[in-house]
Amino acid sequence: MNFIVFDHFRRSDLLPLTFLRPVADIRVGILTIREKWEKYLNCKTSTLTENYLRKKYPIIEEDDNIIINGSICPNPQLAEEVRSLGPGQILYQGDTIIAMRLFAGELEKLDDDKVNEDQMKETASRFLKINNTWDIFALNGAALEEDFRVITAGRKSQPLSQTNRLIGDNIFVEEGARIECSILNSSTGPIYIGKDAEIMEGAMIRGPFSLGEQSTVKMGAKIYGPTTIGPYCKVGGEINNSVFFGYSNKAHDGFMGHSVIGEWCNIGADTNTSNLKNTYDNIKLFNYADKTFVETGQQFCGLIMGDHSKCGINTMFNTGTVIGISSNIFGTGYQRNFIPSFVWGGTAGHKAYDLDKSIAVARRVYARRGMEFNDIEEEIFRSAYTRTLDINT
Repeated sequence: MNFIVFDHFRRSDLLPLTFLRPVADIRVGILTIREKWEKYLNCKTSTLTENYLRKKYPIIEEDDNIIINGSICPNPQLAEEVRSLGPGQILYQGDTIIAMRLFAGELEKLDDDKVNEDQMKETASRFLKINNTWDIFALNGAALEEDFRVITAGRKSQPLSQTNRLIGDNIFVEEGARIECSILNSSTGPIYIGKDAEIMEGAMIRGPFSLGEQSTVKMGAKIYGPTTIGPYCKVGGEINNSVFFGYSNKAHDGFMGHSVIGEWCNIGADTNTSNLKNTYDNIKLFNYADKTFVETGQQFCGLIMGDHSKCGINTMFNTGTVIGISSNIFGTGYQRNFIPSFVWGGTAGHKAYDLDKSIAVARRVYARRGMEFNDIEEEIFRSAYTRTLDINT
């Protein structure tokens, strides 16, 4: 069977985090949504997404296909129901299509309001669904615990150095990871340490927590779960209930809570993020689809930062701040709580960030990791820039 993950029709609700990736490549828990499905289905998937992303995320259509909603996180029951779909059947719950089995040339049925009710198959399975940016940190604990169970089943952790202080025994350490003189408390949730990752001396970590491959927790860091640090990141200071997708740094002191940080971001030293209003009201957040601020239903909400954005030292972010992609933010005082993509500046105002200069910076940060910012990456970057213009103005 050929499996394809597709972007749901409200993918814009997940901007700026989906400017440069399909919905299924959002990280929540230990794995991305795509990686979760591939583990459960024991196969590789392709993607049905926006045209400008397809060179990097191509679709592979075969004679017999099952297409899966890329905003939905699987579980054993749901994965089995998807796998067992008959020809033409649609798995759904409420008004949400979870998966469809389609033959070659039938993908346009995704946009077809007329469906055969006899082919509809409702599931009673409970699952996690990422509808909005704040769902990523709000659902991260449940996703992390499920991922931990799947990844570690039947496997043995690498031993931990006796220099560490351990509370609880729900810790799994992959090969090559280094942890010394730290406090790890897994009584509050599992702790997963990825391959070749490092936790430096004096770090204090409460689960649920995940540290991705070759990522680093700096000395003296204080991390409260549920927090996910994706691969190739460096983090320090104080972090609470946040998700770093990967390849991003918050290497210095400063507080960050209830936040989501995309890839290739850098947080300046002593940057602080407010995640709670003094009035204790629920927080509103800018929504790209509606082009206005919407209710999150969350009392705690910090920073949503798109890929390739950065901030200078001592930056202060207010509750419920959204920053687009490839912006450079600095200056004294609290920043605005919506900062568009491709801008440069701070509280005194923003100016447009030259596209060619932003691409040059992206090439340099890729090169520092031994990676190439190739023509396909540049083409996606330029397309995303065009898409942001109407929002920025």
